[in-house]
Amino acid sequence: MAKVGLLCGREFSFPPAFLARVNELGKKEGVTAEYVKVGGTKMGELAEFHVIVDRISHEVDYYRGFLKHAIVQGTYVINNPFWWTADDKFFNYTIASKLGIAIPKTVLLPQKGYPADVDINSESLRNLKYPLDWVAMLDYVGRPAILKPFSGGGGKHVYKVHNEEELLQAYDKTLPYCMTLQEFIDFEQYVRCFTFGKTDILPVAYDPKERRYLVEHNYLKPDLGARVVKDAQTINFALGYEMNTIEFAVKDDVPYAIDFLNPAPDFERDRITEFYFDHVVEKMARLAIDRALHGHVANTWPRWEEMLGMGAPGGFTGTPRVAQAAQTMHGTKAQ
Repeated sequence: MAKVGLLCGREFSFPPAFLARVNELGKKEGVTAEYVKVGGTKMGELAEFHVIVDRISHEVDYYRGFLKHAIVQGTYVINNPFWWTADDKFFNYTIASKLGIAIPKTVLLPQKGYPADVDINSESLRNLKYPLDWVAMLDYVGRPAILKPFSGGGGKHVYKVHNEEELLQAYDKTLPYCMTLQEFIDFEQYVRCFTFGKTDILPVAYDPKERRYLVEHNYLKPDLGARVVKDAQTINFALGYEMNTIEFAVKDDVPYAIDFLNPAPDFERDRITEFYFDHVVEKMARLAIDRALHGHVANTWPRWEEMLGMGAPGGFTGTPRVAQAAQTMHGTKAQ
């Protein structure tokens, strides 16, 4: 028997539907699914689950620590908690740009301030340039521009600014977050892609102003849709994510990757529509079953080092070679 576990928070429609579908589809192959239950994890404790789908550890440190331990014990975690902890949006933009994906011009900014319980003063920041050249940064990214956190999601702390005064007013509100200043893409179309595994990509028309999914199956021209899918696959291979949403703002037929650090995307029925909810449940159930039967932990790691030619797969991302050998032995090829 292979067991799939679900770790989740304040979700109501996706968890029971996902567990029911895994249990229904997995019955003939001996795969079952249930909620993960933890409370005090012993060092060296054996893995209970073959696969855990993680929807909440970015908000609960104990869960994140538990999942790292589970990987060491052989559990396949979607998504890899080690890499998720290390990743940020500015790094994402850097990697994707080097891989030939269109990225808006972006600047990483020093924090406006720091939490009151962290002992940081002027001496701690002796390496920072001061004052910052805000005009030069706006000249680089263009006006208007978007000020947003370099990590995190949910559309929080995002500001559209048109000049230096508006930028400084917005920046003053951002303590303690590290922010990016990014070129605003005056898009003609906007697409949010659901991704299941690294290659199964579903581009969906999305209205970012209303934060609403649109069921429009012919939204993209075929060649543009093909490029969006290819770019999304490249991003997933580089960063290792198997459950993600990747957003593209399309201008002059160029899809600019705007946001692709969403390893616990919103799957609630009332927000993604009934049509896409059913699709997401089906795809995630089949992904979890496949990984429970054939997945190798090494496949969860990113491959940007190898893809950028920074070294053979033998360093930080060297594990894909192990995964490939394991998949060959089992007669499968996980994507």
